[in-house]
Amino acid sequence: MKVLDILKKYTMVFALIAIVILFYFTTEGKILFPQNINNLLSQNAYVFVLASGMLLCILTGGNIDLAVGSVVCFVGGIGAVMMDKDINVWVAVAVMVIGGLLVGAWQGFWIAYIKVPPFIATLAGMYAFRGLANKVLDGFAVGVRNEVFLNVFGGGSECFIPDFFHGKSINITCMAAGVLVAIIFVAVTLKNRVSAKSKGYDVAPFAQELFKMIVICAVVIWIFYKLANYKGIPVALIWIAAVLLIYQYITTKTTIGRYLYAVGGNEKATRLSGIDPRKVYFFAYVNMGFLAGIAGMLTIARAAGAQPTFGQLYEMDAIAACFIGGASAYGGEGNVFGVIIGAVLMGVINMGLSILGGVWGSPNIARIIKGLVVLAAIIFDVLSKKKKK
Repeated sequence: MKVLDILKKYTMVFALIAIVILFYFTTEGKILFPQNINNLLSQNAYVFVLASGMLLCILTGGNIDLAVGSVVCFVGGIGAVMMDKDINVWVAVAVMVIGGLLVGAWQGFWIAYIKVPPFIATLAGMYAFRGLANKVLDGFAVGVRNEVFLNVFGGGSECFIPDFFHGKSINITCMAAGVLVAIIFVAVTLKNRVSAKSKGYDVAPFAQELFKMIVICAVVIWIFYKLANYKGIPVALIWIAAVLLIYQYITTKTTIGRYLYAVGGNEKATRLSGIDPRKVYFFAYVNMGFLAGIAGMLTIARAAGAQPTFGQLYEMDAIAACFIGGASAYGGEGNVFGVIIGAVLMGVINMGLSILGGVWGSPNIARIIKGLVVLAAIIFDVLSKKKKK
């Protein structure tokens, strides 16, 4: 039974491993080339960022935000136009962040306080902000040439953390960072275990915890080794790590994080306990607007410009990453680790099919496969809920 429990708990982890192995053999190992590992992280930075915010919306009861792709384009377009007119880069960055927050507040107000269904409110936002984005860009692409902005937000082919040790065959700084991350992970895991035991909570057997630490540390060091054999740590990875760590903390260590799970689990009971669900909904959607602003900056930096078509289907990628990663369609369940698995799984599918080329390299094939994977994840969630009942 323990084996079955582990298989259920980590179904998508095993699915990810199986898909990586499949593409490893079908692409003759190209999927794991250092440059492709780098591209997988950099090209999917927006998925990690948006999915972290989408997770909070889903936790409140399976709610989603259909407008984030349009907001990414709208906010990114504003920033690109401002920098094109030689307005100070940090003023442009501030306007993009504030713009994302205001959009989130606008949608959060209708959802939380006027009780407009999230699907309808954000569907309206998807159309409205796409139109505003086209208006801002006047239907044309706008280039971003500001070197400071591009370097800070990971634009261009040379946006990597420099090797301070000047390694000849491998980026030593990158490898040292990987080892440091593994050490910190082990230290934090052990600290949390000791703290949980001292408070009388049940903890997993140490052998199971040790195996988990060894596997995760090995994966982390392997990824950094691959990056070290290319150009090192991409700036986009710094942004991904920062967002994921912050939202892991928010969802597990803060009061608002507990409120998000509580509202999704039983809104009526949450209200009776003295918590205002309206404030929780409002927070979730303001936060989603903020992260859409961050994703907008990462997107225009990577492309060195903004276009009216940017952000299309970004919301679907974020939603899919959450559901694939184990977030419940009913709300109240999900975590940042699942978001990572979901985002990586989608990135691997896109990358693998692109390398295969031909008919398999068609974006339509990728959409079909991702659609089937999302459907499978939702079916698994629904069946699990029925068994619990």
